[in-house]
Amino acid sequence: MSVKIISDSTCDLSKELIEKYKIQILPLHVILGERECLDGINISPDEIYRWADENRSVPGTSAPSITETMQLLQKCGSDGSEIVCFSISEKMSTTANVMRLAAKELDMEERVFVVDSENLSTGVGLLVLEAATMALEGRAAVEIVAQIQKLRPCVRASFVVDTLIYLQRGGRCGSVTALAGGALKLHPRIVVSNGEMQADRKYRGKMEKVLLSYTDDLKPQLLNARRNRVFVTHSGCSAEIVELVCRHLKEMGIFEEILVTRAGSVISSHCGPGTLGVLFIERG
Repeated sequence: MSVKIISDSTCDLSKELIEKYKIQILPLHVILGERECLDGINISPDEIYRWADENRSVPGTSAPSITETMQLLQKCGSDGSEIVCFSISEKMSTTANVMRLAAKELDMEERVFVVDSENLSTGVGLLVLEAATMALEGRAAVEIVAQIQKLRPCVRASFVVDTLIYLQRGGRCGSVTALAGGALKLHPRIVVSNGEMQADRKYRGKMEKVLLSYTDDLKPQLLNARRNRVFVTHSGCSAEIVELVCRHLKEMGIFEEILVTRAGSVISSHCGPGTLGVLFIERG
């Protein structure tokens, strides 16, 4: 029996990766006032930033509807395939529960496996690619899920934000309020731990210097990383800054593949423009 892989849109994987690994995407919703959009379908991060500036607010986000989720499960499962579904951390969204409810409604619980990634952005994406690789190798869903559960606590997801405004307004990272003081040009490092975002370090100065320091601070973990890939995921940094970080990682000589992705609309809604993260799986 074949296995299909579904991820919600917060995995922030590029179209090329989605096509290469045959992944199906379930979009979350982005709410701009009275306008409701689908992440990655009819809204872009740059549109979100313009709306946020004009309205001095941040957009809302919400889980996919149960109807949308049922439709995708039916499409993927029409040939009898097993399905492994990945969601953003349950502490940040109800998406995983919607997936479970949709499977129950369709009487597909025995062949739909929902994985709470306990992460966000390409922290989810790293697990999705591992699962998709196993699916293409012909592994069974139970085997894939068991392996993913072993890898899940080893995912290292962190990022540095250029502006505190979006995280403060969105209220998704309570520890950021303790770092309030945009006038001081603080750039907190946000880490995902136990499915939640926490600010654990702060940098000062220009982002070029900050991001090099951030990458250097990760080096002990990077040296113990699985070497197959690392993600550099950003929410609208300049090409020069992205290249600077990639070059720094390349000089470390650790990874076989450095993948650059642009964060989608949901993640960008919460972190704001100019955010950049280095995400990888550490060896257990």
